[in-house]
Amino acid sequence: SDDGKFPYKDASQVAKDKRLSPFQAKMAKKLQGAHFRMLNEELYTTPSQKAVSMFKKDPSLFDSYHTGFREQTLKWPENPVDVIIKFLRKHPKWKIADLGCGDAKIAQVLPNKVHSFDLVSVNERVVACDIAHVPLKDNSVHAVVLSLALMGTNYAEFLREAHRIVAMGGKVLVAEVRSRVEHVLEEFLELLQAMGLKCEDCDKKNKMFIMFYLTKVGECARELDAPELKACVYKKR
Repeated sequence: SDDGKFPYKDASQVAKDKRLSPFQAKMAKKLQGAHFRMLNEELYTTPSQKAVSMFKKDPSLFDSYHTGFREQTLKWPENPVDVIIKFLRKHPKWKIADLGCGDAKIAQVLPNKVHSFDLVSVNERVVACDIAHVPLKDNSVHAVVLSLALMGTNYAEFLREAHRIVAMGGKVLVAEVRSRVEHVLEEFLELLQAMGLKCEDCDKKNKMFIMFYLTKVGECARELDAPELKACVYKKR
């Protein structure tokens, strides 16, 4: 488009645009992929405060990122959000906080009271904020979701915030890209333990991501030693 923004919600729309020649469609799809990879690298290698500032300046970048992200996860055998929804369906009375919620799918499909937060509000369900600081009281929800949301270099602050807002005995459900955390899995589990989060199950069945089912059992340590997670870099296609 004239303003330099990618004018399609996903790559399938590029293919259906009759105005484009096959060559133009191919180039448009490549451009979309390059834009996504650039944004993706930025989000993984900078603190969340910088991401807040970037998206505040240009909210359309958030759409560009999530368009590319959807394209990637469509290739996965299973989406972690669907795994989390399946778990939460058993607890319809729980209050839930979804940190890094994207389009707030959990709030859309579950009957629960769901507080949905992300860097940009893409619909009326989502409150825009830095998920290191969400506008909820201490111990105010039964479960916190972090589905592929530990993106900034300050990801430990997101976990600390999850610990703050979830009630004692409540659940924190974390899904993280396998390649991002696998090399420091023991150190990551030690970090969770230091945060007063007991890992009830570390589910590695899915080849793309690991699910951590955590229970808040104690206080969070003041000083934390968070291992560096690998930036999730998607291959050029």
